[in-house]
Order: sequence, then structure tokens, then C-alpha cells
Amino acid sequence: MKRSRKIALITIPVVLVIGLLAGSLIFLSQSYKPMNEAILAMESDSEVTVESSKDWITFIPTNFTSEIGFIFYPGGNVEPESYAIIARGIAEGGFFVGIIKMPFDLAVFAPNKASELIAYYGNISTWIIGGHSLGGSMAAQFVYNNPDTIAGLVLLAAYPANANNISSYTLPVLSMYGSLDGVLSTPINETKSLLPANTVYIEIIGGNHAYFGSYGEQKGDNQANISRSEQQQITINEILALILSL
Repeated sequence: MKRSRKIALITIPVVLVIGLLAGSLIFLSQSYKPMNEAILAMESDSEVTVESSKDWITFIPTNFTSEIGFIFYPGGNVEPESYAIIARGIAEGGFFVGIIKMPFDLAVFAPNKASELIAYYGNISTWIIGGHSLGGSMAAQFVYNNPDTIAGLVLLAAYPANANNISSYTLPVLSMYGSLDGVLSTPINETKSLLPANTVYIEIIGGNHAYFGSYGEQKGDNQANISRSEQQQITINEILALILSL
């Protein structure tokens, strides 16, 4: 075999691998970024202290005394700050909130990361976990794998994977979704067998997929008939209602 042909046989696969890796890195780096309103919600004030570390963003109410904390997994390819408004709203209701920062902004790479925050904040005895879209599915997986650790689950435009069926679990579950969601691959009504029978379902009429966060419009989504702030306020109210029910 000629030397040039040997070089070609070696070089072509290497180039292909490099190309695939480069393409993957470009895809993984293309996240939805927070809007100005979400960035403003990241500011500490007299009611809530906001702190951002390498692994999570925390929203801690002033004179925090509750033993209940809420952990949130962001949607796929969405930067965590995009959920600051909902997190802040829950914190203003008196409860600790921690938004988990995921590798490449994809919860699928670290579905068990909530355990690190739980261990770090050992003074909080009761934990609720939730998430948006892919983040919600991974939050459900965390519940599936840690049934004795979590007291409640919140799903925003999300549902468990078939392998993480928690229909036999007894914890309270809140499932919220927009009536105009254009991103969900499976309708929520077709996934109810994966959740407990007492799950509370809230369809936000006129809401869509992206308005659970503040990161702009999302590819493939439908235009909402209500404002982003209205959908988020409904979400905050329902999550607080779940927390207070505990």
C-alpha cells in the first residue's frame, strides 16, 4: 500500500472524529440565555438574598426560618438564571430555593446533582424538587431513585421517562403545562399513568412551553395568548400552594 494511501486512511477517520466533537461542542454551547427581567431578579434586596456559586444559585428569604427547601432543574439548553423570577417568587413566599447549574445546561448529564445541595444545606429537613421540560424529567428520575429524600415533585411542561414510573409513590405531585405548548413530544394526558393517581394537573390556558422561564422564544413552540409574567405568576402561586400543603 502506498504511503499516501496509508496516511489518507489514518487522516480521514481522525478528521471525522474531530468534526463530530466540534459539532457536539457547538451544539452543547448554544444555550438559551436569560432575559433582562431574569437578570434583574438575580439582585439581592431586603427580602431575598441571591448567591451564585459554581454548582447552584440560591434564593434565601431574609430571616429564613422554614425547614422546607425547593430544588429546581432548568430545561435543556437553558441557562439557570432564566428561572430567577419563579425562584425569587417562591423565596419571597418564605422558602429556600436552589437552582442547580447543570453541565452544558443539560440535566441529563447530572440528574443526581440535587443530592449535593441537600447535603450542603443540612439544616433543611424537607425538600421538594421540580424542573422544566428535560429538567423536570430528570427531577422525576431523582425522585424515582431517592423516594425517601423528596417530599414533593413539581413538573413544568414535563413528565417522567417510562423507566422512571412513580405511579406507586405517595408523594404529592404538581404537573403544570401550557395549553399552547408546541415543544412537548408527548401530550401530558398520555403520560398520566407514570405519575401517582393524586397528582394535581394544572393546564395554563393560553400558556406555552417557554414562558415558564425568561429566555425568549423557543424553537418549535407556539405563540402564547397570555403574558410571560402571567404564566410565571400562576406557576409561583401553585408551587407555593403545594409547599404550604406540606
